[in-house]
Order: sequence, then C-alpha cells, then structure tokens
Amino acid sequence: MGATRIGVVGCAGRMGRMLVAEIAASENCVVSGGTEAPGSGSVNHDIGEAAGIGRIGIPVGDNVEKLLRAADVVIEFTTPAATAEHARLAAQSATPLVIGTTGLSSEETALIREAASRIPIVLAPNMSLGINLLLDIVEGVARRLGPEWDIEIIEMHHRGKVDAPSGTALALGRAAAKGRDVSFEEVAKRGRDGIAGARPAGEIGFAALRGGDAVGDHHVVFAAAGERLELVHRATSRAIYAKGAVRAALWVVGRSPGLYGLKEVLGL
Repeated sequence: MGATRIGVVGCAGRMGRMLVAEIAASENCVVSGGTEAPGSGSVNHDIGEAAGIGRIGIPVGDNVEKLLRAADVVIEFTTPAATAEHARLAAQSATPLVIGTTGLSSEETALIREAASRIPIVLAPNMSLGINLLLDIVEGVARRLGPEWDIEIIEMHHRGKVDAPSGTALALGRAAAKGRDVSFEEVAKRGRDGIAGARPAGEIGFAALRGGDAVGDHHVVFAAAGERLELVHRATSRAIYAKGAVRAALWVVGRSPGLYGLKEVLGL
C-alpha cells in the first residue's frame, strides 16, 4: 500500500508547522497539502518552507474542501467555529478527521458528533501520550478515594492561550467525575472570587494560570485531612502533540464511523 496522504488545516500556524514537519519526517505518510484562511499572507507559499523543512513543492491553499478531497485524512488544530464547519465538510467528502482544537462549545461538539456518524473522527483535547495515561490514572484514583478527598486541577499555559480552563484540564476533571460516577457539570467549579464560602464536598475545582511561553502544565490534586496526593504532567515541547496527532491520523484511516479519543488510538 502507498503512503497515507495527510492534509493539515492551519498549516502555517505554530502547531500546523510542527504537524507538517512531523508528517514529512514520519514513515508511511506524506504531506498531501495544507490550508490557511483566504487572504492569509501564507497562501501560495511553499508548505515546507513555512514549516522550516525546505521546499517540498506544495503551495499553501485556502480551500478546505479541495484539501479534504486530496487527502486520506486531515488533521486540524484551528478555532472552535472553524473546526465544527470543517467536520461538516469532512463528512460530506467522507474524509477521516483528527481534531486537536480546544475550547469547543457543547453546540460545536454536537456538530462534530453528528459528522462522526458518517466518518471516523479522533477528537482529543491533548495529543500527548503522558496526558492520556494521566487521564486513565486520574479516573482510577478518583474511583478509589472517597468523597472526603477534595479534587483541584491547576493548569498553566503561555500568555497567548485564549480558552480557560484548558481543554486538557476539563478532560482531567471529567475523568475524575467519571471515576466518582457523578455528573461533571454538577460538580465542576471553574473559578473562585471574593467571599466564595466553604468548599462544598465533592466539588472539582479549577485554576487557570497564564504567562510567558509555558507549553502546558497540569496538576491534579487530591487533598484530604493530613495528606495530599498530586499528579503532575509538564509538557516542554509542542512536538509531542504533533507526534500524537500524526499517530492518530495513521490509525483512523479505514476505521468505522464514530468519535474516538487518543485512548483508543494508543490502545489504553
């Protein structure tokens, strides 16, 4: 069989450039194309040069539908509204999709789920192996520790990140809620300010820090009287997300329609 043709939406952005470089460096796959928004200064420039890997003879395009038709699978890390639209277009062209976009609303997630009834989609708020192992661990710890253990999730990202708490922090909270067999929406506390009152039992709290060029730190704290358990993951390079996304892209081709996570990709 030939190499898997992988397209990248948002190919000239920070994450997009890393994805192009990772695809080009990986076995069994090739860069089939990439797009940026119409009017972007990157359109018609060579994708390889934008990614810092040298000229590969493929210009940056601005037509996502054309990209979808020319690829075996497409990876996209863009904005929530754009992601929902790209999922719809991918379903129309029967092209598998890997989504790493965070900050999706419930409505946008529902549109992605609708598209996944027609094509296979991998949706993961974080593409790193370590984080996905941590999700599994957090669920197990929350299941084993009683309600007298408070759960707090602290995350830090670079100053340019626009959504808070991060998609990964929310995924960790959902893992903890699943372990406790409770509704995440009913126990999540996304911030505290002023006279917030005593902490209710069973609450899952969040704190979001922003500053500098932090790639992504996540702390899950289980606190009880007299002791505290802390689980920590620190990302020092965005390359881990590109590696995970390319692995997901190679995995999803040929799968049945459905919404998958990196847990399935990694066989966890």
